[in-house]
Amino acid sequence: MIGYLSGKIKFIFGEEIILDVNGVGYRISVNPAGLQIGAAAEFFVHTAVREDAINLYGFKTREAFELFENLLTVSGVGAKSALAIVSKISVAEFTAAVVNQDLTALVKLPGVGKKSAQRILLELKDKIKNISAESETFAQGFIPAPKSSAVDEATEALSALGYTSAEISSVFKRAPKNSTTEQLIKFALKELNKF
Repeated sequence: MIGYLSGKIKFIFGEEIILDVNGVGYRISVNPAGLQIGAAAEFFVHTAVREDAINLYGFKTREAFELFENLLTVSGVGAKSALAIVSKISVAEFTAAVVNQDLTALVKLPGVGKKSAQRILLELKDKIKNISAESETFAQGFIPAPKSSAVDEATEALSALGYTSAEISSVFKRAPKNSTTEQLIKFALKELNKF
């Protein structure tokens, strides 16, 4: 079972990409926002095996991956619906909606009707603490301060991929000045993974 892939984006087809991993192309369903052909990319991967197909669903952060897998445990929520939900709402916003039992916030999501939203709220309210550390902060009633600078945002993204603060700060010291969040992440991934 595939749980993680790292490579370069070869093609983008709507909500699917072909990720070139050492010459092998993996077709992955993803949230395509911010992805570019030729860019280095890493994904936490959920492998869905059916009689007629093996489908891969990719996520840029561990938190989004865990939210997706939690959604799959809800009766009536399939992989495509779960991916659409994760693509349209942040983990923190979703967690807040479940903690506050906010039906209205969930009904606004694609493919989620009132009954589906009620099932999600009921079935995930006890599991929500397992979604992420950021989510636990929400569950305790604290809202994380927004990340304002490119360095903060890039650090958060790289931390979610498992890199340590020491590794990240060391790489950022060599990064070009005035880089955007995306440029910092790309630079760091190239340095840390020798893409």
